[in-house]
Amino acid sequence: MNDTVPRPPTGVGRTRVQEVAALAAASFPGGVNSPVRAFRAVGRDPVVLVRGEGAYVHDADGTRYLDYIGGWGPAILGHAHPAVVEAVRDAASRGFALGATHPSEVELASRVRAAMPSMELLRFTSSGTEAAMSALRLARAATGRDVVVKFAGAYHGHADAFLVEAGSGIATQGIPGSAGVTEAVARDTIVVPFNDREAVSLAFDRDPGRIAAVIVEPVAANIGVVPPVPGFLEHLRQVTLAHDALLIFDEVITGFRVGPRGAQGLYGITPDLTVLGKIVGGGMAIGAYGGRRDIMSLVAPVGPVYQAGTLSGHPLAMAAGIATLEQLPPERYALLEAVSAELERCLIAAARDAQRDVSVIRVGSLLTVWFGRVAPVDAAAALASDRAAFARFFGGMLDRRILLPPSQFEAWFVSLAHGGRELEATIDAASEAFRA
Repeated sequence: MNDTVPRPPTGVGRTRVQEVAALAAASFPGGVNSPVRAFRAVGRDPVVLVRGEGAYVHDADGTRYLDYIGGWGPAILGHAHPAVVEAVRDAASRGFALGATHPSEVELASRVRAAMPSMELLRFTSSGTEAAMSALRLARAATGRDVVVKFAGAYHGHADAFLVEAGSGIATQGIPGSAGVTEAVARDTIVVPFNDREAVSLAFDRDPGRIAAVIVEPVAANIGVVPPVPGFLEHLRQVTLAHDALLIFDEVITGFRVGPRGAQGLYGITPDLTVLGKIVGGGMAIGAYGGRRDIMSLVAPVGPVYQAGTLSGHPLAMAAGIATLEQLPPERYALLEAVSAELERCLIAAARDAQRDVSVIRVGSLLTVWFGRVAPVDAAAALASDRAAFARFFGGMLDRRILLPPSQFEAWFVSLAHGGRELEATIDAASEAFRA
């Protein structure tokens, strides 16, 4: 592997990480190609990683970290799993983008549809953002309505309709949450608190016949891990059916992560449309959306809803996804659940021993350590957590060579490469960091 990049003029004692970071700052806004990589929320300098293997990543100075970022979710097998690497290498030897249907697209789609029967037809895209944006366009076309309900703190990619914040009140029209998002777009988005059934019902009562869809992360994972309270997802299914609106599950994070059938299998809820990404592409750039046959039949070329992508169904992404899913029979999920549960138990014990008020919230191999007495159930409660304490904890773990997601509001990702030795190292570091 070639980890070299052009070297800028350097001062005495400048490390390779610092050199690359300086080059990045000269090329990219904030020195990064995705904001969370800047590490600003935790007050640390960003890492510069050059390779990963199993549960570990290595920076440009040769420092090895035990990794819980996991490529932000797709590395469920660990980094550079031999079967996935070999599959991608084999696919690359036959060419990259070929510009036509490839057999591997059909094979991966068949695996996805078998795991998630709600996806009777699907379409691959190049990112989760693109898939979510397309699913929303499709929902509006299928219902003839414009308004969408989303939940405060949820992230469904950076399409304009999703970069909307809650206004005042329990169920309100949104306001632009990013520069460049127009008020007209925001007006068609209603933002309500996660886990609040009353707010969802109120939104439908206030806008009868105007709501096209409710889009939800069935397990909120972009405000940290916040599971649905009992009955919440069932209520979303009931209210959307009652009002002839669609229910969209954004399973970009939870799909093939919380179980072999995603969150819809875990909780027994059948959405109308599902959005996927991350694990389904084995770490390659990918997204997918799919659902009921009658709805998906509105997508071009058989229907009037246009969506296309030059690199959609890319052979390398298909190969990586197939190879990853092949390594995930039910017994591997049982192992992953056991490892994740042990990590949760030990983190709680370490915090208690350090007399630190924390809550550890876990669903499958997703977890978040919250600094506060009460586990959050929505974005407002998550924002009330002690983020300064998390930043100190993050720094303590990083100094002990444990790499966590650099934000209180991101999930830890446990992989099948995390074994007993990795858990022991994590808990030893956490015991010290909790006391710091």
